[in-house]
Amino acid sequence: MNIRIAKFIADAGVASRRGAEQMIADGRVSVGGVTITTPAFLVDDTAHVFVDGREIRRAKNIEIFAFNKPINTMTTTRDPMGRPTIYDVIPEKYRHLKYIGRLDFKTTGLILLTNSGDAARRLTLPTSEIPRTYIARVGGDTSNLDLVRRGITVDGIKYKPMKISIMKNGDLRVTVTEGKKNEIRIALRAAGAPVKKLHRVSFGNIEIGDLAPGQIRRIPQKDIDAILKTH
Repeated sequence: MNIRIAKFIADAGVASRRGAEQMIADGRVSVGGVTITTPAFLVDDTAHVFVDGREIRRAKNIEIFAFNKPINTMTTTRDPMGRPTIYDVIPEKYRHLKYIGRLDFKTTGLILLTNSGDAARRLTLPTSEIPRTYIARVGGDTSNLDLVRRGITVDGIKYKPMKISIMKNGDLRVTVTEGKKNEIRIALRAAGAPVKKLHRVSFGNIEIGDLAPGQIRRIPQKDIDAILKTH
């Protein structure tokens, strides 16, 4: 079956479709020794597609891995400010994988990695509303958490209701479905309970378990099928 080359590149986990289109525009993509100039160029799974001189393969079987992101790392392939990235920590044989969503520099915990650009896109669409659960250590006053539970507006930006429970040690267990940048930190600070430490423990049906910081684990196929089926 023939598909657009931009989709081929995305399915290989090299970039999003938009990123693939930019690679093509920049003259970085070739097929059979010929530089491709349009993202509408059609290829099949037998095509020899090269990006920056390296042959890529379209993912046929979707793989997803759990990675425990250490503190003080950026969720990106490279940082213009020279800060460490998750790809400085991930074992080399997994560095071709694409991250699914981001965690900020100080946030630790579960990030999903995949060989499928299409799966990464599906699982990060705003309409997916996949629940993500975090453990937050906060300061200040927790008496106004209902403001966040009901949904809060900060600086003109609306944040959907978050599910929050107080744990025995005083930490908060927070579940969100929206995925706005820094939403937990912003919402809790506005409610008078600024975050001191934030750690993600689950993404949909996938949990971090006892995975150590910097370690990676393959997700069983049944769990991959379950999260993709619902999203």
